[in-house]
Amino acid sequence: MTEKKQILKSASIITLVTIVSRILGYVRDQRIALLLGTTPAADAYVLAYRIPNLFRRLVAEGSMTASFIPVFSSYMREKSGKELWEFANRLFWTLALVAAVITVLGMVFSPTVVRLFAGRNIAGIQAVELNRIIFPYLFFVSLAALAMGILNCFNVFGLPAATPVFLNLATILFTFAIVRNYFRDAATSIAVGVLVGGVLQFLIQVPLLVRKGMNFNFGISFSHPAIRDVARLMIPRLFGIGIGQINLLIDTRFATASMMPEGSLAALYLADRVMELVLGGYAIAVATAILPMMSHQAAASDFSGLKKTLAFSVRLVAFITIPAMLGLMILREPIIRVLFQHGAFIAESTRLTARALLYYAIALPGLATVKLVVPAFYSTKDTKTPVIVAAISMLVNIVLNIIFLEFFFKRVQNGGPALATAIACYFDFFALILIFRLRYGPMGIREIMKSFSKIFLCSGIMGAACWLGGRYTEFTIHSRFLVQLGVFTGLIVGATVLYLALAWVFRCSEIEEIYGIATRKRRDGEAYVEN
Repeated sequence: MTEKKQILKSASIITLVTIVSRILGYVRDQRIALLLGTTPAADAYVLAYRIPNLFRRLVAEGSMTASFIPVFSSYMREKSGKELWEFANRLFWTLALVAAVITVLGMVFSPTVVRLFAGRNIAGIQAVELNRIIFPYLFFVSLAALAMGILNCFNVFGLPAATPVFLNLATILFTFAIVRNYFRDAATSIAVGVLVGGVLQFLIQVPLLVRKGMNFNFGISFSHPAIRDVARLMIPRLFGIGIGQINLLIDTRFATASMMPEGSLAALYLADRVMELVLGGYAIAVATAILPMMSHQAAASDFSGLKKTLAFSVRLVAFITIPAMLGLMILREPIIRVLFQHGAFIAESTRLTARALLYYAIALPGLATVKLVVPAFYSTKDTKTPVIVAAISMLVNIVLNIIFLEFFFKRVQNGGPALATAIACYFDFFALILIFRLRYGPMGIREIMKSFSKIFLCSGIMGAACWLGGRYTEFTIHSRFLVQLGVFTGLIVGATVLYLALAWVFRCSEIEEIYGIATRKRRDGEAYVEN
């Protein structure tokens, strides 16, 4: 009961902050789409932004934070405060050195790196300059990720989750003419805004870090025992993240293939951002909240509690993402049309992006649950297993991309990379959950499948209602934006209310547990017990 309440409380805080961030992220993407549309300049910006983010995942959020939290949690349990903060300070300056070296190399060799991602695509020429502007963002966001990991270990989630708000605000500011006119073109101004936002993401966390005990005493060490533990855990994770980024590189190369329509890369980016709006709203929030908890449970050898935490989180996230998947698939064109069809983003851009969203939406439940299962392995300090599975998943993605481009291009067109990603993601999830089950024993799979069956039933009915609503409101014939927005809002609100009502009628355990924990009530006078 206490653990469920902690997960829900932490996830709710993260969710509220993340929703604000995602709304601002939408405003940012809408402003970029309005200025750049799905033109070659848009492809160039996406390329330039994607490359430092690849390295960010490698050295920061993807590998370092996930490897750091279990080690830091152990230090909190076993070491003195002086030893704890000595470790944190040494790691901070060591990470700063590594990130600075990568940043300089990335700027110097920008033409080579861009060519690796986009071949000789014409968008790559402009992307080289934009990439050099954005690349220092990597340095600051790496330090911000470490700060976030430290604060999460102290069960501080709100401020770290809010850091993307400042990235979005800075980028939005630099899209307006009052600032944009100081730069050569809109793409350059937006790139500078990203860099400013990265600086703010780190600086905003510094005061709270200091209050917790961080003093930033200078000291670089590659031999500190805890730093070596983090590095040891990072090495296989680096390979795993590297595999994921190779997947991203593969998708990028296929999206910029000569057969693809112009603007395919920008369309895939925007479709992914819409999906991330849902994914980040709750799935990532739950994953962020459970990693420190599972790390503490693993450190205490409470594997029974760890499995219950994981099973509860999987059911909770499925309850959100399965209906969201169907909603995105059925209402894909109204969603893109309302969110982005303004300025340089024309009707053809909407069709291009909606097609990509259809296939990306399929991946939503799988991607969300992978983000829960992988931290379960990390919490036990096992970073090798996810790497092996990710390597096989990468091969699946490559083969599928080739098949969709060479044999099914007329059918899937620019949605091929998204569909390949979706199928590979489900392979990743099922393989990991099977291995975890074989290694640590039963985790209530039967109860999970029972919950899934109810969720699919409620989602199916909701999906049918969405389709009928979209057909009979005749969304596509309305040309005025306010009318489109009103119809669209009515469809979304109606679908949400219907789904929650169905979940209550069919007694989905997730909605009962959330309600019971939130109101601190007990069913039949007893505490809730995990099935």
